[in-house]
Amino acid sequence: MTLSPTSTAQEIIDRLRLLGSEENIAGMARFGIATEAALGLSNVELRRMSRQVKTDHARALELWRSGIREARILAAFTADPKALTLDEARRWAGDCNSWEVVDTLADLLVGARHDRALVPEFAADEREFVRRLAFAMIATAAVHLKTEPHSTFLAWLPLIEAHAADDRNFVKKAVNWALRQIGKRNAACHAPALALAEKLAASADPAARWTGRDAVRELSGRKVLWRLGLAV
Repeated sequence: MTLSPTSTAQEIIDRLRLLGSEENIAGMARFGIATEAALGLSNVELRRMSRQVKTDHARALELWRSGIREARILAAFTADPKALTLDEARRWAGDCNSWEVVDTLADLLVGARHDRALVPEFAADEREFVRRLAFAMIATAAVHLKTEPHSTFLAWLPLIEAHAADDRNFVKKAVNWALRQIGKRNAACHAPALALAEKLAASADPAARWTGRDAVRELSGRKVLWRLGLAV
């Protein structure tokens, strides 16, 4: 069966099931990926499939509703950012149960420019993967929104500080990721991000301290300083 832009959601799911691998599922579990609804396909293979089937928003919604890990990642790859509504984004966020699905979804939400509305909303949400999504969006935006003014990213630093004490693994790592990506964006963002990292590194809270120390280590590194033209 060859996939194409006219393939239905069910045909795609059938193909996913055919290509599934129990061995790969075991490997995914070692990386903290939720495998209860996984078939065992790599993201490289899913990217290849997305190029075959192209964008189809209605079909992406159907793929997501299947609950299958690979179908949901493929849904995020093939949904139309211009068609994705805020309500759809909120529903998808609430369905997330794995960090890698969250991080894939972050790309779509930033492409749809829903980060502006949903970053503060999702950061305030107590659900672990919804909150992770807020900071994954910040990190993704810092890398991909090349023409966005640096003031956008500096405005998110207080949000990072506010949630740096969340010690849940997948939130903590995303908060750290967001801080590092802002600091690496450009010279204008570097100093404020590094200042926050140093403040967090001196915190009495273990999660905040870990986030700060890790970010200080990277943002103070010669590689980053040279790339930003800050090395002396």
